[in-house]
Amino acid sequence: MTARNIVIIGAGIGGLTTALAFARNGDGVDIVEQAPNLSEVGAGLQVSPNASRILIALGLGDALREAMIRPHEIVLTSGRSLRKITHVPCGEFAADRWGAPYGVMHRADLQSMLLEAVIAHPHCRLHLDQHITSSDITELPDRLGLPGAGLVVGADGVWSQARRLVPGAPKPRFSGQIAWRFKVAAETTRSVLNPTNVTAFLGSRTHLVAYPLEHGKTINMVAITQGSDPGETWAEREKPKGRMDLLDAFADWHPDLRTILRQAPEMTWWPLFEVPDGRWHETGSPVLIGDAAHAMTPFAAQGAAMAIEDGYELAQACTGITGDLTATLNTYQTSRRARIGRARSRGAFNQFAYHARGPVRLGRDLILALKQPESLAAELDWLYGYRATGL
Repeated sequence: MTARNIVIIGAGIGGLTTALAFARNGDGVDIVEQAPNLSEVGAGLQVSPNASRILIALGLGDALREAMIRPHEIVLTSGRSLRKITHVPCGEFAADRWGAPYGVMHRADLQSMLLEAVIAHPHCRLHLDQHITSSDITELPDRLGLPGAGLVVGADGVWSQARRLVPGAPKPRFSGQIAWRFKVAAETTRSVLNPTNVTAFLGSRTHLVAYPLEHGKTINMVAITQGSDPGETWAEREKPKGRMDLLDAFADWHPDLRTILRQAPEMTWWPLFEVPDGRWHETGSPVLIGDAAHAMTPFAAQGAAMAIEDGYELAQACTGITGDLTATLNTYQTSRRARIGRARSRGAFNQFAYHARGPVRLGRDLILALKQPESLAAELDWLYGYRATGL
């Protein structure tokens, strides 16, 4: 196998996973990051088996076991009455059914373990505090004294500069949804949830997801509401009047949940943008992965998982290929776009179901209550049971 030099733009979860996957195959990897130091925004994330399987294959199994909490169930609950609608078993059931664990953890912990592995790998070099615009990307190898790039990977998020170099790549659009992220002490939530589970509270045009962090001491919460397009921006501290807007959106919810929302510490206000289907690569351009390629709303909790899959699959596709990568990248793009499209459709279905109103909500609850938990799990086999190439 002939090693090539890979330049990755962005040192988030997707970029670092991609770096490890290429380095594992013998390629030299330079990761270029605009931030002077790495800090992950957002308290937590769900790591489904399709992603944990890849992280384990990259040698992160021990670190993952230490940092990840394995919930007993994913529970769907009425946000108005607190009545349990249905659940999907997790824990040992998930590991047995899908061949890898399902868990929740701090985003910062996942990024830290990936970063430590990248720094320790002899084939990886990390370049922080690098000003990056679309015009700079082609000059990066010369600027950093690199031998040239056999492949440039754009892993620089929803506002990607690398995307501007891909002809036909779509532009981000506001999804119409806002995520309010915050953490509370576990003891303050015991009247409304079981702290060993992932709980999705469903409501009219709103929902709230809660799951444990820090060995169960805190509960990570993400409240999703409708909102207005704020323009090109990222996560921010909540605005002075924002909490009242949030409480208005949850006006008909159970009083105990409203109390948690009212008394919660300062939240992060996160407008949700998505990148519709389109080109991720053209001959001579970077190849896009993760949010740079296909940012999606969190209704299927697959944003990080799809970026992890992208990076691993891309490295596997390029393994052993010498010379021009155009045909390889075209095949990769076609395959991944099909899977991303299916994950995006699942997210759209969940959004419809989670935010249902009136008769549709009543019908949803009845249908879900009649389904056995194992039947609901079977509907996720294509997603959670997915095995990336070579696994």
